[in-house]
Amino acid sequence: MGHVVRAVRAGEWERLKELRLAALADPVAPVAFNETYEGAVAQPDAFWQRRAAGGSALTFVGEAADGSWGGMAVVVIEGDADIPQTQVVGVYVRPEHRGTGLARELCEAAVRWSWDLVEPVVERVRLWVHEENLRAEAFYRALGFVATGLTLADPKKPGAVDREMALTRRQ
Repeated sequence: MGHVVRAVRAGEWERLKELRLAALADPVAPVAFNETYEGAVAQPDAFWQRRAAGGSALTFVGEAADGSWGGMAVVVIEGDADIPQTQVVGVYVRPEHRGTGLARELCEAAVRWSWDLVEPVVERVRLWVHEENLRAEAFYRALGFVATGLTLADPKKPGAVDREMALTRRQ
């Protein structure tokens, strides 16, 4: 099953909303996302329209030959970081598209976009992986991300943490 990986267009906010809600309804959502289904579904249309419009965040989708969206990855420019960096968030592939290589294609598109930015010139791409999401951690390692040792408390589960992983620009 081939996909075309591309950025979401502003007018596609309803499709973006549907895909994000599908991600948040997935059984792995508690260890994959900090946002909840209940919180996302309560957002007004203007919220989804802003998300689709981009700006300092860009959503990539994998579009199948039939026009359906098999997955997504979001990359955010972090303007307040000590070093110029982006963060990959919201990576999701629908169950029927898993195992096709789409997750890799989406993440590679997010990283490529990061490296292609002119302002800021990004030095590092990072992401956070829940300590219980070992499959995702192994996937990101295979893409070249390495654990930095930095952790954040999981806001949804006391005592659990998310681990930072990063990919540094090669000179």
